[in-house]
Amino acid sequence: MLFLAILLLAAGIALFVLVRKEVVDFQGATAVAAVVAVLGAVLGVSTFTHVVAPYQVGVPVAFGKVGTPWKSGLHLKSPFTSVTSFSTRPVDLNLSGDDKVEVRSSQGGVLYADLTVKWSIDPDQTLSLYKLAGSEDAVERRLVGPDSREIVRNVFARFTSEEGYVAKREAISAEIDKEIRQRLAPRGIQIEAVNLRNVKPSDALQKEIDLKIQQEQATQRAVEAARTAKAEAERQRIAAEGEAAANNILNQSLTDKVLQSQCIEAFRAAADKNPVYASPCGSGGGSPVIVDGTKR
Repeated sequence: MLFLAILLLAAGIALFVLVRKEVVDFQGATAVAAVVAVLGAVLGVSTFTHVVAPYQVGVPVAFGKVGTPWKSGLHLKSPFTSVTSFSTRPVDLNLSGDDKVEVRSSQGGVLYADLTVKWSIDPDQTLSLYKLAGSEDAVERRLVGPDSREIVRNVFARFTSEEGYVAKREAISAEIDKEIRQRLAPRGIQIEAVNLRNVKPSDALQKEIDLKIQQEQATQRAVEAARTAKAEAERQRIAAEGEAAANNILNQSLTDKVLQSQCIEAFRAAADKNPVYASPCGSGGGSPVIVDGTKR
């Protein structure tokens, strides 16, 4: 840029001199010379300044030496200083679709995890990030992405397939969030949030899960049937014991005298409508009992 500015400025001055000496004579030559000279001057001035945009940090490098990071605003620099900008706004790293993370559970089952890591650069540690990665794109490509994938795989490996798929999704997401923060914070990368959006089992694992569910349902049905049969057997046992106890009490209470008395009462009730002169209510070979319904 500096050399182009010098070339334009020199060309403008040369053209203006040639016009003054009447070596060059065409309409508007003076205006062209002025425009070329001004353009060269503007480019020349711009090589000595640099504007850092809002929410960005600039890292100046001159002759292989890295300078102190610049905050947003206008800065003076030498023409030989290059500036690498880093945005401090949050960025979403989406690990989904073709970039989804393939993980294995503690049982060896294969699952596919979709997640989003929202991260940003710590402005106070931009210099260390520049030394580690070299640019903002490289920070995501070389640090945030690989570390996030590694941590996701390590966390899922501590849980079973069922836990990773359904039972402990929230616990796994919280653990991933915690470990990514701990890994990247010392490097100057701030983690705003980690969202484990979806976990999908592989086809082979899905078949195993479906088979296990069917087996569990069959076991539950068998247990319920056994519980019902046991309850019915207990009910029948209790009913039989109650009936036996009632019969025992009845057998003990029905003596000969009680039976004879009940027999007489029965025939007396019958005598109210028809005279009865004898009833077979005697016992022990005694005389039959006479019941006269007319005489009371």
